[in-house]
Amino acid sequence: MPKALQAELRDYQREGLNWMQFLRCMGLAGILADDMGLGKTVQALAHILAEKEAGRLSRPALVLAPTSLMHNWRREAEKFTPSLSVLVLHGPNRAMHFEQLADYDLVLTTYPLLARDFEQLEQQRWHLLILDEAQYIKNPRAKVSQLVRRLQASHRLCMTGTPMENHLGELWAQFDFLMPGYLHDMRGFTKMFRKPIEIQGDAARQEALNVRLRPFMLRRAKEQVALELPPKTEIVRSIEIEGAQRQLYESVRLAMQKRVRDAVATMGSGQSQIVVLDALLKMRQVCCDPRLVHGLQEGEAPSSAKLQMLMEMVPEMIEEGRRVLLFSQFTSMLKLIEDELRRAQIGYVKLTGQTRDRQTPIEAFQNGDAPLFLISLKAGGVGLNLTAADTVIHYDPWWNPAAEAQATDRAHRIGQDKAVFVYKLITEGTVEEKILELQERKRELANAIHQKEGGQPLWSPAELETLFAPLT
Repeated sequence: MPKALQAELRDYQREGLNWMQFLRCMGLAGILADDMGLGKTVQALAHILAEKEAGRLSRPALVLAPTSLMHNWRREAEKFTPSLSVLVLHGPNRAMHFEQLADYDLVLTTYPLLARDFEQLEQQRWHLLILDEAQYIKNPRAKVSQLVRRLQASHRLCMTGTPMENHLGELWAQFDFLMPGYLHDMRGFTKMFRKPIEIQGDAARQEALNVRLRPFMLRRAKEQVALELPPKTEIVRSIEIEGAQRQLYESVRLAMQKRVRDAVATMGSGQSQIVVLDALLKMRQVCCDPRLVHGLQEGEAPSSAKLQMLMEMVPEMIEEGRRVLLFSQFTSMLKLIEDELRRAQIGYVKLTGQTRDRQTPIEAFQNGDAPLFLISLKAGGVGLNLTAADTVIHYDPWWNPAAEAQATDRAHRIGQDKAVFVYKLITEGTVEEKILELQERKRELANAIHQKEGGQPLWSPAELETLFAPLT
């Protein structure tokens, strides 16, 4: 185990690390295909750290990931492997770092930026090349699939919870990147494996393929390792807001910052909390979906980066057989999510304060008639027993961690026989990230709202400035 790793790996994660080290030792490559939420990232970071501590990381490791996972990698590297020097090659000023790529242990970049930055990335030789959510290269003719094959790396690794989404050709595309020729060329693979298995149902061909794949694809479902897991695993998923949504957030932030400063100057911080809460509400609405902001004309609101991230996560979770509770404080946000679910033809039930017959959607979810339950935090945060769920998503964070914990406990309670995964969706650099930080420092923050006059103020002047800080 790497000495500087700031995490206690579970048994199956140690096995994953050993497996990656074995592949590296033998000059081979493979796919880490654990279920979503089982800690593929920390296993890969431990692998990179082991290489560094053994003196083998003479060149940097490169991770290619979807944009929505970029800050998740950065956050986990800071938490679990702080001794690794990490460069996030993202954003408009990334060109200033092109000359220093070799100075870092780990470089993080995104699939959309690969084509733009390919000339610089191709010039650098990498110790390890990791493709996260490797189904991005499932089409071998796509430009990104062709470019990743040209990057020079001593070792290669794919990571994905869905190594095959539609057909075996997608699996072939990943192995063609990892070990070209191992599964023949595309025509040979189609003739030898894909047609006999997919069209003819040939069990012998399926077993022959499984034998070939088994050493090079490590996949553990959460049911297999549930005994190794704690009862509840919390995961923060971050995404950066860009373009028109970013501009709108900055405009609202500047207007609200002035309003709050004026209120604090007039009434003092203790008496201006209602003004602060209202200002933060508007900023949070921009983070969730700009369409929540009152005053915007029809068609003026930019698209929501967080809603897009949610609609990437939910179909994958349902495909894995997960049962999902999705909480939001805004019933209007749940309506917008409903519209997206209908477009994607994903079944769901819903519970809000306007729901008169609460029992029908509860029974429908518990009986397996719908894989997704939309719940407003106020209406469904307490008093429900939803042990059919194994996944909880908090779409928007708020100060009081107890309210979130109570909502999570709809699934994580007596009678639950599955590990529960809790996802918190955060927009990077915004007030939502500040809320998450303050949650950790001030567990009793929300209680201060109800204190009588003369009690401690909800926010110190320094914290108020932090809450209304510009996007970084």
